[in-house]
Amino acid sequence: MSISLRTARSVRILGVASASAALALGVAGTAFACNISEFSAVAKCDGEKGVISVTDKDPSGTPATVTVFLGEKLIGTQEVVGSREGVTVDFAEDWAPNTTYRVHVKAGKQVDEDIASGVNTPDEACTPESTPTPTPTPSASQPEESATPTPSASEPEESATPTPSASESTPGAPASSVPTPAGGSSNLAETGASSNTGVIAGIAAALVAVGGGAVFFGMRRRGTSSNS
Repeated sequence: MSISLRTARSVRILGVASASAALALGVAGTAFACNISEFSAVAKCDGEKGVISVTDKDPSGTPATVTVFLGEKLIGTQEVVGSREGVTVDFAEDWAPNTTYRVHVKAGKQVDEDIASGVNTPDEACTPESTPTPTPTPSASQPEESATPTPSASEPEESATPTPSASESTPGAPASSVPTPAGGSSNLAETGASSNTGVIAGIAAALVAVGGGAVFFGMRRRGTSSNS
């Protein structure tokens, strides 16, 4: 049975449309497939600690396994589900400057390879942030220094008027004491006179006493004669 020309034309149009749709879906599927170019990694500091950060910008959201190596040493493995905006996972690592790490990605059957060129660490390691030292303030209980020093209790104060010592003699004063009337011992210095000075002084005193007695007796006798 022969097919009419009109029917054949309809089948041809339908085939072309189906082929176009299949091609469009294939292109779209390829565009949304997970690709290693959608993964990136960087070494940075989180405060005083070093980290290796891996970001997955896979819009298809294909689950992926990320593994970080230093040579043959395994640093860590984490699972990540990417997005168009990007999802980041961090690996704590006290990395050394100018060191290269290898990052491997396994996402289904689409990706199973390393990120190109790996991760190169910066020239300087992570260092602690310097904290300014506060300036010490004087305590309220600390006594202020006195402007005038107070003399110590054990330190003798200087006398306003100096006291002369016993050995110092007053100018003009005699070197020895004056002799007493009783004729006692004298401290006068010898002047070259005779040693009989004491005897002469005694005789003079006796004569003065006798003279005085005679005068007194004479005056008393005279007074008696006047009364009679």
